[in-house]
Amino acid sequence: MALDGILLAKILPEIQETLPFRIQRIYTISQTELLFHIHGNAGKKQLLISTHSVYNRILFTKRSYPTPNEPSNFVMVLRKYLEGAVVENIQQAELDRWLTFHIRRHNEIGDLEYLELYIELMGKYANVILVNAENKIIDAMKRIPPFENSRRTIQAGAMFVSTPSQNKKNPFKEDVVDTSISLTKQFSGFSPFLAKEVEYRMANGQSFHSIMQEIHDSKTIFIANRDNEPVFHCINLTSVGPCKEYPLFEGIDILYYHREEKERIKQISGDIQHFINRQLKHQQTKLPRLLDEYETAKDCDKWREYGDLLYAYQIQDTKGQKEIILNRFEDNQPVRIPLDEKLDGKQNARKAFQKYNKLKKGQVYLQEQIQICQSEIDYFSGLLEQLKYADFTTAMQIRDELIKLNYLNDKSSRKPKKKKKETTPAYTTITTKNDIQISFGKNNLQNEALTWHMRKSFIWLHAKDYHGAHVVIHSETADEDTLRLAANIAAYYSAGRMSSSVPVSYCPIKNLKKIPGTKPGMVELGSYKTIYIDPSEEQLEQYIEL
Repeated sequence: MALDGILLAKILPEIQETLPFRIQRIYTISQTELLFHIHGNAGKKQLLISTHSVYNRILFTKRSYPTPNEPSNFVMVLRKYLEGAVVENIQQAELDRWLTFHIRRHNEIGDLEYLELYIELMGKYANVILVNAENKIIDAMKRIPPFENSRRTIQAGAMFVSTPSQNKKNPFKEDVVDTSISLTKQFSGFSPFLAKEVEYRMANGQSFHSIMQEIHDSKTIFIANRDNEPVFHCINLTSVGPCKEYPLFEGIDILYYHREEKERIKQISGDIQHFINRQLKHQQTKLPRLLDEYETAKDCDKWREYGDLLYAYQIQDTKGQKEIILNRFEDNQPVRIPLDEKLDGKQNARKAFQKYNKLKKGQVYLQEQIQICQSEIDYFSGLLEQLKYADFTTAMQIRDELIKLNYLNDKSSRKPKKKKKETTPAYTTITTKNDIQISFGKNNLQNEALTWHMRKSFIWLHAKDYHGAHVVIHSETADEDTLRLAANIAAYYSAGRMSSSVPVSYCPIKNLKKIPGTKPGMVELGSYKTIYIDPSEEQLEQYIEL
């Protein structure tokens, strides 16, 4: 669900309050997101602009957003023209879903010039377009060539054509409603969802004028769930059911941040998930083949028997024969011995002993390879599980781990950099109602740092027989509520999240042993206890933003 023109009109005044503001820095967050660091009447702020087809929006945000090492070409153009420039005014096209930033800057030779930045938030047509004083397009985030749209070409050098007005009534100024026509066709700014809410209220006796006055006066956003999908607007959603109320920008940030983060992870991290899936498939295909080879190698004694029999019977001329049948001395039972047609009896006996020795030695090698293969399957399965619930920082740490273990090449920079001091990955820590801290990791590096940098008497937890988070209670003892909360975290951030009665092992950290030569996050447990828990989001939502 995207913003409509009326909701955009509610957002705009809060941005206008900061005018004029200077654009200090511009960053790429993803292929569809820009982050402007600005300084205006309200001090320093971060202005987020998204042109995602579903999550397009504009708002001030306090969240920390990662930025890629290489900015896009469009961002390089924006930096050239807009960094240091001043936004003097922002206008909305009536109640349509696009804004115009009126910008003043000094060019390279110091001359004053004026530019316009168009922010179009119209679903799949959402775009950001930079236009000069002659109304020519300097560049755009999404370029549209003439063969795609002959009426409106969005290309560098083309004349800018604004989105045509819809010529609808302004619902804040005119309140005469034709009940035979839908509100979206009569009034500008209405989305189909808002139209249904207003029509529902009118059917229950509320006047159109009072509804629009309620929208006009609102400074918050109401969020509800409908068919497991969030719906929202700046008035209480009586047609849907119970709502949660948030300040406007905070609510929009909550709505979209995590939904777009999954795409951001995929875009910026170089599609780690695809790499892990490929590696996992390779190892899963390899394992049955190794097991078959091992079963064959275990049957090596028959080749020693073949060689013994060929020598014992002093078989000489076997050239041209594919097999020979000889009787065992122990039980006089016939044994069918395969032969190489090109070799005589002694040579075939020697070849049988060579195969026996090869297979016998191969058993040790194959056992090692099977163990390595199984370990790789467990490792990549664990990474895949971690990526399901990873935020951007966690995903990038997984990428760093793969680089460190030489699975991936570090392509962040072609130039050699000075070796930086390694920093300890930041794990998550919460404080319970009993004022006890609980920490947990969301990937192997965080788990490793958490487990081995805590007091040895603290309580450690992990979902038994599942890939998942390491959890530490910052205490030598724990009451039942704290223990169950920590166990809930361990079960929730594990492959057993959707299961019931998930077994969670717990013990003091001193009972753990680090296994030499294994991947990060692997431990061996000494004595431990087990608690069974049903993973619950409701309990965790009180402490963690899920």
